[in-house]
Amino acid sequence: MHTLILIAALVQAPPSVCYEVFVRSFYDSDGDGVGDLRGLTQKLDYIKGLGADCIWLMPVAESPSYHGYDVTNYYKIEPDYGTNDDLKAFVAAAHTRGIKVLVDLVLNHVSSEHPYFLEALRDTLAPHRNWFRWSKSGGNNWHKSPVRDEYYYGFFWSGMPDLNFEHPAVMGEAKWVARYWLDSLGVDGFRLDAIRHLIEVGDSNANTGPTHRALREYGQYIRSVAPKSYTIGEVWDNVDNILTYYPDQLDAYFAFPISDALMDAVATGNAGRLVPTVLQFQAAQPAWRWAPFQRNHDQTRTMTFLKNDLAGAKLAATILMTLPGVPFIYYGEEVGMTGDKPDERLRTPMHWAPGPAAGFTSGKPWEALQSDSLTANVAAQERDPNSLLSLYRRLGAQRAANSALKSGQLIPVESGSESVMAYIRADSARAVLVVANLGVTAAPNVTVPAQYGSRTPLTRTLAPRRAYIYELSKRSAP
Repeated sequence: MHTLILIAALVQAPPSVCYEVFVRSFYDSDGDGVGDLRGLTQKLDYIKGLGADCIWLMPVAESPSYHGYDVTNYYKIEPDYGTNDDLKAFVAAAHTRGIKVLVDLVLNHVSSEHPYFLEALRDTLAPHRNWFRWSKSGGNNWHKSPVRDEYYYGFFWSGMPDLNFEHPAVMGEAKWVARYWLDSLGVDGFRLDAIRHLIEVGDSNANTGPTHRALREYGQYIRSVAPKSYTIGEVWDNVDNILTYYPDQLDAYFAFPISDALMDAVATGNAGRLVPTVLQFQAAQPAWRWAPFQRNHDQTRTMTFLKNDLAGAKLAATILMTLPGVPFIYYGEEVGMTGDKPDERLRTPMHWAPGPAAGFTSGKPWEALQSDSLTANVAAQERDPNSLLSLYRRLGAQRAANSALKSGQLIPVESGSESVMAYIRADSARAVLVVANLGVTAAPNVTVPAQYGSRTPLTRTLAPRRAYIYELSKRSAP
């Protein structure tokens, strides 16, 4: 019953393209050097212009850190970003443009400054003591209490104590949080952080049976509150482990193996495992249930990963936007922003225009800009039809207008070359052929077999580091 309801709801209007935003770094409306929700609202038309009909906000709940993944109050917007009313206004403005809003919901842990955790540290009889895990001995991921001779569990670090989801009240609170954001703040769903670590069993800290049961319960609850919501989970793992979360837990999951295979293919010039990996996901679930991407906020940015290879960045963008699934774009990738660890340098202010603050703020940016801000910026690239930004806009428009690119199946096509990748995207109405030369030299006389109404094979000399998209005459179903 629940699975049927889920499918019926989502097939109507799953996201087409989603844009990941770090609010702190996107646009500052008041000159304090920190991006905010009012600033983000001012940039909605820009995001819409990329073909995005979905925005994922990295954490916006109250937190003592710059990144927000250590929450102190799930019911209050981080003051640096504005107020709860500012979020509601942003959501309303997004909805008028046909854009869904997903928010990062961090359930695995809270901040060590969360009132419930501070209370539990001080008093072993505190009402929320059992919301956390305690031990008399240490070990991996156990952290010494500053109050008494005991340890608490925190998978990531001492500043993020894990919540104890085996305690019923914790799940109850998590449900209240979801309902608040869906009903009171109007969001359309969630990105759930680090969910494979939700419940540990012995030495096993990922993908446990209790974790699956908890997510099954949570996903069903969210769908009962908002049947047309879209909830996507971070399961940073291999294909087999990701597929254990289908079909009845969350709606969708990030396709980390596709991301890895895509970037490896572009970096090495060898198609390798990209298409086979996509086919693994495609064979298991409908495309709206998995999300490919290039890079995210935890990973070296595309342009840095590719050693400033602009042709490679264009190639990666074209492949991403022509693959099945719900593609996610990390802010700034569309203008080729660079960035590498530590994490703060992966989340630097957006480059809007040349200048000392790159058009991000009238004040001093909270984090120093990247050195490429004079060239990798929106103002410089939107005037250039050959820029990376212009390519993203064309790809977004093409995907939005073409049903085969939005929801068609991927059909592999033999190219006869390791450096040339070819595939067809086809649905019952349309078909598109994508041919990509991943190599650094031209590929002469590449022949793709005749398919879908073509009477003769496609034979072309392919320029190096270039992808081509051809509309096919569709005469039969794949």
